[in-house]
Amino acid sequence: MTSRSSARTVSAPTNHHYVDTSEDALFRKVTLRIIPFLFFCYVIAILDRNNIGFAQLQMKHDLSLTDAAYSLGAVFFFIGYVLFEVPSNILLHKFGARKTFARIMLLWGAASVLMVAVSSTTQFYTLRFLLGVFEAGFFPGIVFYLTYWFPARRRAGALSVFYAGVAVAGVLGGLVSGGIMRGMDGVYGIHGWQWMLAIEGAPAVILGIIAFFYLKDSPAVASWLSTDEKTLLKQVLARDSKPAEHSHSLLAALGNPYVYLFAFVYFCLTSAILLLLFWMPSMIKEFGIKDIVQISLYSAIPNAIGAVGVILIARNSDRRNERKWHFALCGAGAALALSLLTSHGIGFAVSMALLTVAAVLVYAAHPIFWSVPANFFRGPNAAASIALVSSIGVSSGTITPYLIGLIKTYTGSMSNAFYFIAVLLVFACVAMVYALRHERAMKAQPA
Repeated sequence: MTSRSSARTVSAPTNHHYVDTSEDALFRKVTLRIIPFLFFCYVIAILDRNNIGFAQLQMKHDLSLTDAAYSLGAVFFFIGYVLFEVPSNILLHKFGARKTFARIMLLWGAASVLMVAVSSTTQFYTLRFLLGVFEAGFFPGIVFYLTYWFPARRRAGALSVFYAGVAVAGVLGGLVSGGIMRGMDGVYGIHGWQWMLAIEGAPAVILGIIAFFYLKDSPAVASWLSTDEKTLLKQVLARDSKPAEHSHSLLAALGNPYVYLFAFVYFCLTSAILLLLFWMPSMIKEFGIKDIVQISLYSAIPNAIGAVGVILIARNSDRRNERKWHFALCGAGAALALSLLTSHGIGFAVSMALLTVAAVLVYAAHPIFWSVPANFFRGPNAAASIALVSSIGVSSGTITPYLIGLIKTYTGSMSNAFYFIAVLLVFACVAMVYALRHERAMKAQPA
């Protein structure tokens, strides 16, 4: 009797382990096939979106732009992005990922390359708006596309790779942008910043062509999966499937106060990220570095350390299963670092150290934040609630860059902009701590 019981006890874990091992092998294969290509596409997207931060070092003089006028270029991008984000995702659902991602990358690459012909403020604004229109829906499309390949319990790990993409794009831009701008300046009578925008936009066109042939719309048509692997993947995804959304979910989400609380937190957080993405070269210039190549190379430092920091801090948060204080320490620490940057006479090394700390903590707060809202939004309204949080929060791109530009134009310094973002980060910490104090009560409520 005892030996039979022991045999049964041993065999169950063995079979379970065999299934898990098969699943692990399958998802390693899926990950290696899909994630590196999409990650590289996302890095190029962030690079093309934010490289005007380097371009403005020359462009403002060539186009006679004030800091506020330059900032409008960033705003026009986000206006196009926000307006066309939902239509782009609808097209993805209708035509499939292969055609949609190819269309997105070909068009945004073309808009970036056309920057080589910009000679007026109106042309600059028009192409920035079109860049936002064409890129709209790319990252949300990636999120949606991954649901075809990964169950929910594995999806966070796949998505976490993309959060580091923002910092990686900053490193790449820092390493090459300044060199292109100085080395190509005047070639064929074209300014260095025009060459930089065009050269860095060209890879998107190439990737769009590759995407059309490389990506598959679903596992069912993936020739690189065996029949057994397709069957296993279908079974795993079926276990993870959820009921279809009800038609009233958007209206219900609009009535959920936590949607607006988290949207406010995300608005504050993305405002801080936009400060780093669009104004880091100007900050380093104010630290005393005038050479454009040196500015470019120095900007790679906070981004490189930030790419590592975001992974380490997020993993520590996952390992401890603790969000509230990880987010609060990241937000408050970044606010403190930005505030100290306003001090006079602290020197270049200290200024770079503070900027690096701010970058690491702001980047790290991003994935920690997105691990929280799903715990508050349950049932058929969850997807609409999270979408609203994202849409409202990312609207910071239509406001914050221009406000920072106005501050710098009328004060001649970034100091008040640092204080402005620091205050937003403190507000975000307070709101997040308040929300997470009520998380247990929310979990206890029925869906």
